[in-house]
Amino acid sequence: MVEPEKNPQEEKPKRRVNLYWFYMFFLSFLLVTYFINSRYSTKEISWLEFDEPMLRMGDVAKVIVVNKEYAEIHIKKDRLNQERHKDVASDGPYSEVGPHYIIQLGSIESFEQKLSEAQQEFDLEDKIDLRYVTRKNWSDVFAWLLPFLFIVLFWIFIMRRMTLGPMGKGGNSLFNFGKSTAKLMGKDAKSKVTFDDVAGLQEAKVEVMEVVDFLKNPENYTKLGAKIPKGVLFVGPPGTGKTLMAKAVAGEAQVPFFSLSGSEFVEMFVGVGASRVRDLFKKAKEKAPSIVFIDEIDAVGRSRNKVNMFQANDERESTLNQLLAELDGFGENTGVIVLAATNRPDVLDKALLRPGRFDRHIYLELPNKQERKEIFEVHLRPIKRADGIDVELLASLTPGFSGADIANICNEAALIAARKKKDLVEKEDFIEARDRVVGGLERKSQIISPKEKRIIAFHEAGHAVVSWYLKNVDSLMKVSIIPRGKSLGAAWYLPEEYKLVTKSQFMDQMCAALGGRAAEEITFNEISTGALDDLEKVTKQAYGMVAYYGLDEEIGPLSFYDSTGQNEKLMVKPYGEHLAKLIDNEVQDLVLSMYKRAKELLSEHSKELEQLALLLLEKEVAEREDLERIMGKRNETPQSV
Repeated sequence: MVEPEKNPQEEKPKRRVNLYWFYMFFLSFLLVTYFINSRYSTKEISWLEFDEPMLRMGDVAKVIVVNKEYAEIHIKKDRLNQERHKDVASDGPYSEVGPHYIIQLGSIESFEQKLSEAQQEFDLEDKIDLRYVTRKNWSDVFAWLLPFLFIVLFWIFIMRRMTLGPMGKGGNSLFNFGKSTAKLMGKDAKSKVTFDDVAGLQEAKVEVMEVVDFLKNPENYTKLGAKIPKGVLFVGPPGTGKTLMAKAVAGEAQVPFFSLSGSEFVEMFVGVGASRVRDLFKKAKEKAPSIVFIDEIDAVGRSRNKVNMFQANDERESTLNQLLAELDGFGENTGVIVLAATNRPDVLDKALLRPGRFDRHIYLELPNKQERKEIFEVHLRPIKRADGIDVELLASLTPGFSGADIANICNEAALIAARKKKDLVEKEDFIEARDRVVGGLERKSQIISPKEKRIIAFHEAGHAVVSWYLKNVDSLMKVSIIPRGKSLGAAWYLPEEYKLVTKSQFMDQMCAALGGRAAEEITFNEISTGALDDLEKVTKQAYGMVAYYGLDEEIGPLSFYDSTGQNEKLMVKPYGEHLAKLIDNEVQDLVLSMYKRAKELLSEHSKELEQLALLLLEKEVAEREDLERIMGKRNETPQSV
């Protein structure tokens, strides 16, 4: 009969003997002994107190000279009840045994002489028994030993804490600083994230699922001569799902999964990083086939070029060298796949990125509209929402949002609905959550003077009117003069997603951005500082058109864009003074021409500008219906690219 296999989780852990109880008992014993010995100490007297009241009365039974330093006086039992001995007669269990008094001896010969003369003078019937003994004083021994015992016990306590780490798990041991700190996930500690929770990354999932399938069914690939990829690098902006993809791999793969951050390799001790790399791959090889995930690998994989020579970190460089050797060196690395994630691939060392180390580079871009819709559907699963919520509209309202941003919007919508004591999350809550994530928290309590509020209203109305009559500007959804975040007002658009942008689109967008400042100048014949963000955006767009995209006729098809980032480190412009002056002039002419165009457009539609501004002063928010009522239906046919 085969016995059923025991579940290791059901076995009761063996109880360890805690030595702290033994230490505490021993220390308590020493302290009790010391205090008892101190509590029942004898009374110290002088020779005069010993001579007349005791020797003359015949109370002394014996005298014991200890170490030739002091004499212990023992009183006869039948004399202890006398009034003169009441202090020592009631002094605990040692009262009858004694000694009852002590005398400090200056000279043993002098004491013997005085004692002999006193006995002759008083003519005592019973001669006093005088003895000499050599004895160790345990009180002095304890007084000398206790401080050392405290130091030893404290040192043992500190060393055990450093050995065991927090909660007795040995994680941050002083003697384990060279060991890997990677967290192991196996079958028993499986990640709850699966590929079903990863939306909008279809191509990346296909590649990663192939790696997982290789670990599960390697014979399907090896029979054709294929080799297992050694490394997969996830590259993309923050929040695009790099770490989420690794968690999904941990949830899907039925193999040990080691996860850690790149910064965990680097410590203040020299050689610790390289030691941790060796220990990590040693553990991974012992449990092969296995997967190692290194998040934020740029913390340890930075380039070793000459530009960073003055910023070099020997510890980081030695760690990187060890990592390169483990990934593709003379040693065997069979059955271990390394996953890594970073949003800064430009700073990584080229030796780390070559085939044979990280064979596959998976780029995770910001999701498009369809992918955002899939991501919304994933994050909307646990939310109790009202019927009729258009996920397509939510995806359209969030261009340029990452998966993390979308998750934040869903969570903010639920919090807003809970704050309003609603049972379900409604469409308005999602719109408000989107506005809050983009623009910040509403500040309705901020005090704005009527004059400033009027300037803000005409400024935002200027943006709205100019963008409404330009065909290459995104569709306007609403205008608000409610302070939100750092802005005092905002115009909300429904952007279209383009892979290419034409020159006419650039110019229309710049003109719309300058509409607020132009409205202030036309209405009040004065301008304010409220157009700072608009001017910054327009200036960057103008320099991009002239110096990067080659869209200027005077400069021609030249681009000074540096994709490698070397020029930023060298702080040198890639063109001369004459061309720099020409670029500045062209940028200035382009911005001034768009500003002039915005003023002409607002002068033509001054009536609509005033109506919209007055509506904003009254309601603070103008919705799409209000805009159509004032300015009519807008032609939503953008220029094709």
